[in-house]
Amino acid sequence: MLTDIEIAHSARTEDIDRVAAGLGIAPEFVCRYGRDKAKIDPLCVRDMPRRGRLVIVTAITPTPAGEGKTTTLIGLADAFRRLGKKSVIAMREPSLGPCFGVKGGACGGGWAQVLPMEDINLHFTGDIHAIGAAHNLLAAMLDNHMYQGNARDIDPAAVTFKRAMDMNDRALRRITAGLGGKSNGVERESGFEITTASEVMALFCLSRDLADLKRRLARIIVAFDRKGEPVTCGDLQAEGAMAALLKDAIKPNLVQSIEGTPAFVHGGPFANIAHGCNSLIATETALRLGDWVVTEGGFGSDLGLEKFVNIKCRKASLVPHAAVLVATVRAVKYHGGVARTELSRPDTAALERGFDNVRKHIENVRSFGLEPFVAVNRFPGDTPEELEELGRLLAAEQVRWSLSEVHAKGGEGALELARLLEEHEGPESLRFTYEDSLSVTEKTDRVTRQIYGAKRALFSPRALEQAEQIEKAGLGRLPVCIAKTQYSFSDDPALICRPRDFEVNISGFKPCGGAGFVVAYAGKILTMPGLPKEPAACRITVSDDGVIDGLF
Repeated sequence: MLTDIEIAHSARTEDIDRVAAGLGIAPEFVCRYGRDKAKIDPLCVRDMPRRGRLVIVTAITPTPAGEGKTTTLIGLADAFRRLGKKSVIAMREPSLGPCFGVKGGACGGGWAQVLPMEDINLHFTGDIHAIGAAHNLLAAMLDNHMYQGNARDIDPAAVTFKRAMDMNDRALRRITAGLGGKSNGVERESGFEITTASEVMALFCLSRDLADLKRRLARIIVAFDRKGEPVTCGDLQAEGAMAALLKDAIKPNLVQSIEGTPAFVHGGPFANIAHGCNSLIATETALRLGDWVVTEGGFGSDLGLEKFVNIKCRKASLVPHAAVLVATVRAVKYHGGVARTELSRPDTAALERGFDNVRKHIENVRSFGLEPFVAVNRFPGDTPEELEELGRLLAAEQVRWSLSEVHAKGGEGALELARLLEEHEGPESLRFTYEDSLSVTEKTDRVTRQIYGAKRALFSPRALEQAEQIEKAGLGRLPVCIAKTQYSFSDDPALICRPRDFEVNISGFKPCGGAGFVVAYAGKILTMPGLPKEPAACRITVSDDGVIDGLF
């Protein structure tokens, strides 16, 4: 059996100019990065209306068994192409942190991958590095402002802007900056966050164009002064230089799937911390060039999809055609209490117990006014009895579903799903979880009750103080972006399946004026991950002639 990277190396891709031409993009809007990658100037669609139907791919609550959301996304777009449709993929760029930490790659799998997978997984066109550089320029200018006289009277204890690095490194979560005396700056406690969790990444992916990017950068709140008033990036006059670092990064990246389906891979905010959606510029470009656009919301419906609807769709007036909910027999059994080591053993009783997790995600999708289509990602060990039982449970929920075999068959393995989506008439509008007029605490409580199924949100004294400060600063009408574990509807990753009678603990709030939302921190969520005991990096290498191996 071939590994993902062996399959990727065996594929023969089209020259990227031909992929762009197939979308109707004129050569003057294509900036090649070698034979198989390009930056596309979004001006190529400036005068075009939206024409495509947008499908958002989400999943049940993630498990160690894996669900295959990205693989399904790619295979579904390939299936539309096999049906003669002009389909386009719109997905996020992988972060180096998870690639070297746990995942070992995030470009799909098997015969449903975007290529060149090793380039995309590692440095690609340098977008994430540029975002990290812009982020750290602002951090440096903030510290320099305090060192050079602190004209804005910034309280060093009220600095909210950390530094960023696109790597998992728990040792950098909390640091002391400015050690070594006055010549080294103002001594204060600080830390790092992973670049894909930073506000610069989040606002980058919500910007409409370069002008909007500059406006959003200027609104980043970096600290509060001694009177409690916010200090912004614009106050430090840093937005121009930051935008200069991002002028090329903001152009979407064009690559292709194994089957030649065009793919815009651009931006990469985490969904358990940020909003988990690819760039708005890439989505808009795809919708103007394609008949069907398949995109993703990171993790489950309680994270990526909730934020996709309540943040991205709200701000960009997007109305998806439908939502695809990815599930596997193995993952449902895990939620039914089966240990990871026992998942290959048939167990229809565990499947029925674990289905409560699927049921809640179906309810969530419908709460937004979207119709869920379940893609059952088939694994070789799934038995006919288990698949039949899962189908019976889905039928009881009146959900249309199909087997997804894209890992083994590429687009052929999602033809039934594509046909189901073609037959569906999408909604005219969406239902948001909350109104803009609610306070940040009311919005947070609404999400925890309606989307997570909690009794209520509990706010720490610190969180209530920060919420009051946010309301006072005039930011209370912004959407909320709840940062919580992806492994549970609750803030406790050990509470799998569908926990009941629980509360969500909100430890703090952070205003993200540039991104245009307020982050609520649930439980012990971390913005800088750590490496596992056996990092995926231990398996990644490069041969003497430059061939990368170990990505999967």
